[in-house]
Amino acid sequence: MGSTSSAEREAARPAAAGRRGAVVAALMLSMALAALDATIVSTAVPQIVGDLGGFSVFSWLFSGYLLAVTVTLPLYGKLSDTFGRKPVLIAGSALFLLGSLLCALAWNMGALIAFRVVQGLGGGALQGTVQTLAADLYPLKDRPKIQSKLSTVWAVSAVAGPGLGGVLAAYADWRWIFLINLPIGALALWLIVRHLHEPEREATARARVDWAGALAVFACGGVLLTALVQGGVAWPWLSAPSLALFGSGLALAAVVVLVERRAAEPIIPGWVWRRRTIAAVNLALGALGLLMVAPSVFLPTYAQSVLGLAPVAAGFVLSVWTLSWPVSAALSQHVYRRIGFRNTAMLGIGAAALILFAFPFLPYPGQAWQPALLMLLLGAALGLFQLPLIVGVQSTVGWAERGTTTASVLFCRQTGQTIGAAVFGAVANGVLAARLGGAGDLDSVTRALDSGSAPEATRRAIADAVHAVYLGAACAAALAFLVLLFLAPRRFPVLKD
Repeated sequence: MGSTSSAEREAARPAAAGRRGAVVAALMLSMALAALDATIVSTAVPQIVGDLGGFSVFSWLFSGYLLAVTVTLPLYGKLSDTFGRKPVLIAGSALFLLGSLLCALAWNMGALIAFRVVQGLGGGALQGTVQTLAADLYPLKDRPKIQSKLSTVWAVSAVAGPGLGGVLAAYADWRWIFLINLPIGALALWLIVRHLHEPEREATARARVDWAGALAVFACGGVLLTALVQGGVAWPWLSAPSLALFGSGLALAAVVVLVERRAAEPIIPGWVWRRRTIAAVNLALGALGLLMVAPSVFLPTYAQSVLGLAPVAAGFVLSVWTLSWPVSAALSQHVYRRIGFRNTAMLGIGAAALILFAFPFLPYPGQAWQPALLMLLLGAALGLFQLPLIVGVQSTVGWAERGTTTASVLFCRQTGQTIGAAVFGAVANGVLAARLGGAGDLDSVTRALDSGSAPEATRRAIADAVHAVYLGAACAAALAFLVLLFLAPRRFPVLKD
């Protein structure tokens, strides 16, 4: 892949003149905000609906934020490579805080959903640029430390989000869910403005932004992700709205290809998929997003419905993987320095596939420590898988390509999660319908369990549905293993720092 230019080598040390510790603190705060706001609203929905109404569309509080974050990742990645990380992170943080303030002032459900989209537009900048800056700040040998810190912040914030949202809604007001972002985000923004100093790069021709490509990517991603998020929920999969959205999305995908091939500086450049290393990591982390849906979405239902645990205890069964994931990620450097990035990731995802495959063999109804132990092992396996791939792929590109590369990786992981939620939701509902003679779906069945009116057969049906989802997740892990085995190079073409 050649060597980097002197300008790129200089730009690879953006905080050398500033206080790196303060910048890292700002990155961790920004990452915490992005993770919290993906989950914090979930437990406050009853209070929000009671105040604003709009129960029939409340799911868009989550879908709107997710769509906005996902489809803007490629744009922010390209902008950070063109104009630098600092202006993109400042603009994204400001937009996120504006969206948070507007959400707190929302007067009806429609306004709140619209402002959640604004918040997500800023959240896309937080996710992508924070990960890119983390790679800029540290040389290769030190990157596992900062990435493990960010992984810890993300995991803890995402798991703590529902609990914090419930506390604020119950003892204060649901609007504080968004107002709490303002002081934290303002502090992070001040630290970035004050302490992040990017060196000036060599003067070049006036940068051209592919706004037509950005609009096409946004439209295509928005339509396809809407079809995946709402299909089987708001309308049947084979209904006219679902088919129309998928058809429109495919047509827009063709438009994206045409626009990007003609653009001088495309938002999604072709080299992202022509380079074996980047393409393999994109596909492997897309499979990671797919398999993560099984524990994060379905395990709490299993713990409450099958094991009979209270919501807090069920949350603990899920949260134990946040203990082992960052520890494993931090220690992964000792493994990949010996056997390489690819082999370390294959070791991790191979172990994850076996752990996921073991879940359906747990005894019924079983004890809480059994799925908790599997989650602890799964977190260790995925920490060994994800971090070497992110560190490795960021180390194969220079400063001018790192933002685009990081954004493509995060975009694939987010898209995998969206696809996983749609596919595994359909699998779970299909198994339930088969076991219960076509009566109800997962949501209606779990509501019946909460009311104490569901028989033992229903609990067994839920166990079978979750087991089927975990088998699907094991297949996704196996797919990631095969992608790395046959597509990724044995040794990543790492550039010298």
